[in-house]
Amino acid sequence: MVFIKRLVIEGKHELSGKIKIGGAKNSVVALIPAAILAEDEAVIYNVPAISDVKNLEEITKYLGSDISYQNETIKINNKNCQNKEIKNEFSNKLRASYYYMGALLTKYKYVEISFPGGCNIGSRPIDFHLKGFKKMGAEITQEGDKYIIKAKKLHGAEIFLDVASVGATVNIMLAAIKAEGVTSIYNAAMEPEIVNVAAFLNSMGAKVKGAGTSEIKIEGVSKLGNGIVEVIPDRIEAGTYLMIGSLLGKNLVIEGIIKEHLESVLTKLHEAGANFEIKGTKIIVNKSKKLKPVNVRTLVYPGFPTDLGQPMSTLLTQCEGESLFEETIYENRMRHIKHLNSMGADIKLFDKKAIIKGKTALTGREVIATDLRAGAAMLVAGMIAEGTTIITNIEHILRGYENIVGKLSSVGAVIKIDEVSS
Repeated sequence: MVFIKRLVIEGKHELSGKIKIGGAKNSVVALIPAAILAEDEAVIYNVPAISDVKNLEEITKYLGSDISYQNETIKINNKNCQNKEIKNEFSNKLRASYYYMGALLTKYKYVEISFPGGCNIGSRPIDFHLKGFKKMGAEITQEGDKYIIKAKKLHGAEIFLDVASVGATVNIMLAAIKAEGVTSIYNAAMEPEIVNVAAFLNSMGAKVKGAGTSEIKIEGVSKLGNGIVEVIPDRIEAGTYLMIGSLLGKNLVIEGIIKEHLESVLTKLHEAGANFEIKGTKIIVNKSKKLKPVNVRTLVYPGFPTDLGQPMSTLLTQCEGESLFEETIYENRMRHIKHLNSMGADIKLFDKKAIIKGKTALTGREVIATDLRAGAAMLVAGMIAEGTTIITNIEHILRGYENIVGKLSSVGAVIKIDEVSS
């Protein structure tokens, strides 16, 4: 008998109290693979308890490193780390498994890894990663669903990314830190998570400059030491709760944020008439009496984040008028739209653009989390819908939102995870 986990939400409950933001998923999924580059030990603080972390722990332990995880802190000891093929059973659980490419290539000059998995939100080719490795002297072959990457030695190179890809930027950084000479990455991704990873590598003795700008320079070093880093707050988690608070909050406090990381989101919510106040590392948000329609176009950082486009589209259903939502990065980010419409939304879809007419009343029903951020969109919908909403495929949501039931329940939501047989 197979049991299916579901998220069950009773809608329209006012939210009041405090929600503490955890460490950033998009940061920690790169930091854990990077940790195997530490000479002996690496320490990572503010680690979120999400399933992606567990999956990366499994891979790191499989490679022989010892891991302890308690009080939001991971300690990784690499004294027994060794190079092994990362098979499909590990790599297909999450997209971020590809960061072991850059890390193992630097550490051992040889990698065997099956294709990475993750959410099906569109083509996310790793060609940019592989081209970067080739520029640094690596040879790459493909055998079935496996890549073999090897190099006698790695050397510095000038690498221009056709797309400002976070994954490619991080992977090339990982591969370059012990390469001979200087590697320059042009059109590098500028996300705060890149800065977090660079700080971690530099704590080991790497020489990475320019992280957070479009040009990163890495001067290769011959040896690395131990590493230490604190995971930055998760701006996507913060943005999701800020949207929910704009619809249901009563002095809801979202604490542990970095305002500068949320500028594009705060700007759009302010434009829509959201009612919030920023006090240092806290945002106090209240339900808005009237939300105005806005146009939202996802872009690479510092633009509006693609990871918040889907939850934002749910909020737009509650704006009084016609809004335009456009996704410019992934072609499969719109699979949640039909589920929103099934709940009562009025959304017309045109490829990667959606015209959203509001304000519409939503009614609870059974829907599917087609990917992580689509799941967040359905969560927001369920919170504001009349009646009960049941979300299936919630493994996607648990990949990226730490203790989501506990955090929302603590501020007044009526939400639970149950299991049913299929």
